[in-house]
Amino acid sequence: MKNSTVIHIGIDDTDSPKGMCTTFLAYKIVKFLEKNKVQFVDYPSLIRFNPNIPWKTRGNGAVRLSIKTNNPKKIKNKITKFVDDYSETKNGANPGLVFYENEIVTHSFHKFSELALWKLISREKAKQFILENKIDSFYLGNGQGLVGAIGAIGYKFSDHTFELLSYRKKSQFGKKRIIAKDSVKNMQSITFPETFNSYDIESDRALITPHGPDPVFYGIRGENAESVVTASKIVKANEKLDGYMVFKSNQGTSDHLKNELDVNDLRPYTSGFLAGQVCSSPIMAQGGHVFFSIRVKDKKIKCGIYKPTKITTIAQNLILNDKIRIGGGIRKASKNHERIVNVEFLDVMELAKDIRASNPSCKKCSKKMKSKGSKQGFECTKCGSKSSSKITSEIPRKIQCQLYLPVMSAHRHLTRPYQRLKKRNKQTRFDTSTPWFCVY
Repeated sequence: MKNSTVIHIGIDDTDSPKGMCTTFLAYKIVKFLEKNKVQFVDYPSLIRFNPNIPWKTRGNGAVRLSIKTNNPKKIKNKITKFVDDYSETKNGANPGLVFYENEIVTHSFHKFSELALWKLISREKAKQFILENKIDSFYLGNGQGLVGAIGAIGYKFSDHTFELLSYRKKSQFGKKRIIAKDSVKNMQSITFPETFNSYDIESDRALITPHGPDPVFYGIRGENAESVVTASKIVKANEKLDGYMVFKSNQGTSDHLKNELDVNDLRPYTSGFLAGQVCSSPIMAQGGHVFFSIRVKDKKIKCGIYKPTKITTIAQNLILNDKIRIGGGIRKASKNHERIVNVEFLDVMELAKDIRASNPSCKKCSKKMKSKGSKQGFECTKCGSKSSSKITSEIPRKIQCQLYLPVMSAHRHLTRPYQRLKKRNKQTRFDTSTPWFCVY
């Protein structure tokens, strides 16, 4: 394509809890671009940013499309109209759209994107970035979606996965999804480990279908485009679908937890990790949640592990001076609750010895002696034998030095599952022989 222009397109916050989906808008846009013979230079990208932002909808995902065109003005005008027409602004969406015309994305974009992965960035900062860099953009409402749109363009993959999202026909939006559960279970057994988090055997539950009124029927996550397309052919839906699109994504990478949190500046909604020593014994609160504290650089940090993760039993077996690493997000303090780290993973690095003191046993009677009072020693109530001090013993620990993750059904979009702990997809060629986009 001679004299063509490379355009990177970032889109975010077009949906609301009542409907729509930014990936579905991207699907509609790609349908238009395909008809207009626009050249794609990479797979569409679905980037999940900081999941602890309170006003996010679902997985806090933004979309990037990278294309070549001979008519950038026409393409930008048409995409702007798509965002204007399809965004759920009446129900609270604040869409942002950003265009960047350059083959190479600058460092300033990358830096912005890295911050958006783990902290809260204001829409004012995003608008300032657009002004300073003289970038074409469009937004509705308060423009909060500009943050994700800029971040999507600037995101650099150090690891990636793929997700095939299958879309419903308009007549089915909001209706109950009916999927053959056994087909999902079968799909996972055939395609594992090239796909992940599709079916939770422990709870006998399919995990690929969302629950809201959005246009997505199911999403299959995997290591490459071919594996998710193959998997989609095994899954059986009880309705005629509109089509699908494959996204390159940072899902399953735990990208948001790579940042080491600053204990002197634990701002609400930030994500990252901390390493320290357990300094208060775990307590199970009402509802089955477990709370404890760790000491990091002379700071006491409260941590919470919640019942749905099913790692509360592990947390209950922590003792003072255990060395651990935890990852999660900072929950804002309120009138009733102090600031806390909502834990997403627990990595036990070093176990302290569990030494406990107990009353001595009588050598003659093999019975536990009773205390005679403070500093008065111990006496056998049967034979009268005496002892001056308690005995100590080491109790075997019920947990091990290892990484503990929530059960599959409690994973967030970004959670790196066990099967991906040593897996890194560094580079993937844009393979157009795999049908990454399909309209039925």
